[in-house]
Amino acid sequence: MISLSFGGAVGLMFLMLGCALPQYNQYWPLFVLFFYILSPIPYCIARRLVDDTDATSNACKELAVFLTTGIVVSAFGLPIVFARAELIYWGACALVLTGNTVIFATILGFFLVFGSNDDFSWQQW
Repeated sequence: MISLSFGGAVGLMFLMLGCALPQYNQYWPLFVLFFYILSPIPYCIARRLVDDTDATSNACKELAVFLTTGIVVSAFGLPIVFARAELIYWGACALVLTGNTVIFATILGFFLVFGSNDDFSWQQW
């Protein structure tokens, strides 16, 4: 749990550095925060709706993974589009992409640790 908190803090630090350093001084990259919030929602909804006892693939879960993948790819694409449009510098883009990698690895780690159906599960929250 502490490592997940540390990962989230480091990822947000990279995002803030990409925005607030004096040579960059553009806050457009903060729009990726919406993707951080939206990325776990499809999978959480599918988890609640689908019975996990079935061993075969489920269309609802597959759709949730597809939507989550689209959200994550969009989060990586937005800073690149901003840099290509010269709204932000490429150095800020690199810091935001580094922050994206850390944040999404932290979100993945959360679901790997708390995603099982044992007594220590995120579903109890």
